[in-house]
Amino acid sequence: MEKKPQEGRKGPAHRGVPPVMGLLLGTALMNALLYLCLNRFFISPPRAAVDPAHCSYGYFRMGPMKNCSPWLSCEELRTEVRQLKRIGEGAMKRVFLSEWKERKVALSRLTSLELKDDFLHGLQMLKSLQSRHVVTLLGYCEDDNTILTEYHPLGALSSLEETLNLSKYRNVNTWQHRLQLAMDYVGIINYLHHSPLGTLVMCDSSDLPKTLSQYLLTSNFSIVVNDLDALPLVNHSSGTFVKCGHRELHGDFVAPEQLWPYGEDMSFHDDLMPSYDEKIDIWKIPDVSSFLLGHVEGSDMVRFHLFDIHKACKSQTPAERPTAQGILDTYQKVLNSLRDTTVSQTREML
Repeated sequence: MEKKPQEGRKGPAHRGVPPVMGLLLGTALMNALLYLCLNRFFISPPRAAVDPAHCSYGYFRMGPMKNCSPWLSCEELRTEVRQLKRIGEGAMKRVFLSEWKERKVALSRLTSLELKDDFLHGLQMLKSLQSRHVVTLLGYCEDDNTILTEYHPLGALSSLEETLNLSKYRNVNTWQHRLQLAMDYVGIINYLHHSPLGTLVMCDSSDLPKTLSQYLLTSNFSIVVNDLDALPLVNHSSGTFVKCGHRELHGDFVAPEQLWPYGEDMSFHDDLMPSYDEKIDIWKIPDVSSFLLGHVEGSDMVRFHLFDIHKACKSQTPAERPTAQGILDTYQKVLNSLRDTTVSQTREML
């Protein structure tokens, strides 16, 4: 008698996954990936405390260079650097886009010998203050009155809005990146106030456009100071204070102690003008930071959280203003707090 095959020995029949279940699984997987990526999206990577391109005094490294090279000499500047076109000009120097070993560089030339002392002072500052906060010095020639530095194609900080309005930079035009720029700026002021040379004051800052012109925006959207021609030294121990220039200053951008204190009835005399200290830089921080924050979504929220520290910066009494380090710490706390809130809210939406 023929036996019928037993159905049970074949094992369970293969069943396809219902389309609805596949859709749900795909959505769950996507949410999981978004969840894991939130920190990467909302949190800017921390800036290195030490410049990764750091070299010993008298040497430099930039871009893809693996090793540090000595600052270029007069002979090397004359024979190896090819001048291309003028990209900037001030009262003291002209700046030319140039080329060195197929790399774009910036060549500065003194325009008036009457200002040579200031030019050489700026060079000395540039040599002494090399760090992640300062534009990279590549070489110089005192005989020819030339200085060679790293070229930053995004230009001066004053063109920030035009740069961020370009479609290719839309992804960094956020309150997070803008607050990080403000932290970079305050970090530079803090570095100058605690520099290897002592407490230095950023004197070339009589108005907002002038102040912004002293800094460059790098390709990785950080800030470096570029113009160090007017950095007088404060020494509280010896009672040494400073005066920024020899002319009367006006307006509410400069600190109150920089204004002529004797009223309109008495003509300005430089020798009667009281000196002051580094707290004039603190007074200006809220105005510069407000420019850097711009008017993107979330920037007013950041301003609200910075209101108290910025109010303290505007104290009429210089000694009552916070230090640059104190401001930097507050900025970091605000960034951390708002970042965590944003991440938490987005995760709840998932």
